[in-house]
Amino acid sequence: MTNLFDIKGKVALITGSTHGLGMAMAKGLGQAGATIVVNGNSSQEKIDSAVVALKSEGINAVGYKFNVTEEEEVKTAVQKIESEVGAIDILINNAGIIKRIPLLDMEVSDFREVVDIDLVSPFIVSKHVAKGMIERRQGKIINICSMMSELGRNTVSAYAAAKGGLKMLTKNMATEWAKYNVQINGIGPGYFATEQTKPIRVDGHPFNDFIISRTPAAKWGDPSDLAGAAIFLSSKASDFVNGHILYVDGGILATIGKPSNEE
Repeated sequence: MTNLFDIKGKVALITGSTHGLGMAMAKGLGQAGATIVVNGNSSQEKIDSAVVALKSEGINAVGYKFNVTEEEEVKTAVQKIESEVGAIDILINNAGIIKRIPLLDMEVSDFREVVDIDLVSPFIVSKHVAKGMIERRQGKIINICSMMSELGRNTVSAYAAAKGGLKMLTKNMATEWAKYNVQINGIGPGYFATEQTKPIRVDGHPFNDFIISRTPAAKWGDPSDLAGAAIFLSSKASDFVNGHILYVDGGILATIGKPSNEE
C-alpha cells in the first residue's frame, strides 16, 4: 500500500512556488521524497530564499526563474530543467493572480492579464512538459483550480472566468493525453491560512466570520492540508484518476450554507 503513494526520486516542477500554497505543496512533495523545482518570476532572490528554506528541511530543491506566460522562456526552461535536474515527472500549474475589480470598472488589460497568467500559462507550461511525459508514457499534471471554478463572487470575474476555463482545460488535457498514461487533474483549494490572509483572520473581521460560518469544517484550511491531495494526484494511487477536480475546501461546495438564525 505504501508503494501506491511513493514519489521518492520524482522530479516535481511547481510554478509560482516561492510562497503561499505553492510553497506548501513544494514542502509536502519534498518531504515525501520528490526533488522540487521551484519557479517564480518576480525575483531571483525570492527563488533562492525558497530553495534555502526547503533545503533547511532536508528537501532536495533547485530553482529556476522564468515567465510562465512567455512560451519561448518556458520551452527553454523545461529543456534546461530536464537536462540539469532530470525528466519532469510531476507538474503543478500553481502560478496565478487575482484582481478584485468590479466588472464595470475593470480595464480590458487587467482582465487579459489575469486570464493570461491563470489560464493561458497552464496551457503553455503543460504543452512543453507533456511532450516528454508522452514520450516516456508516464506523468502527472495538476492544475490549481479554485472554488471560483464552480462559483461566482463579486469583483473576481476575471479570476472566475480563468479558473472556470482551467477546469475545462484540465478535462480536455485528460481527453487528449490519458491514452499516453499521463494523468491530468486539478485541485480546487478553499480558503487557507496563509501570510496573505493573516490580516483578516482575526475574530470580528467580517470576512473571517463569513468564512468560519460558511465552511462546514468551521475553520480556515492549513496549507499543509493540500499536501495529501497533491501527493495522491502525483502518485500511482491516482493512475486511473483523470480529468477530475479535487476540492479541498472544508465542505464549502457541498452546501448552500445555513440560515442566519441557525447555530
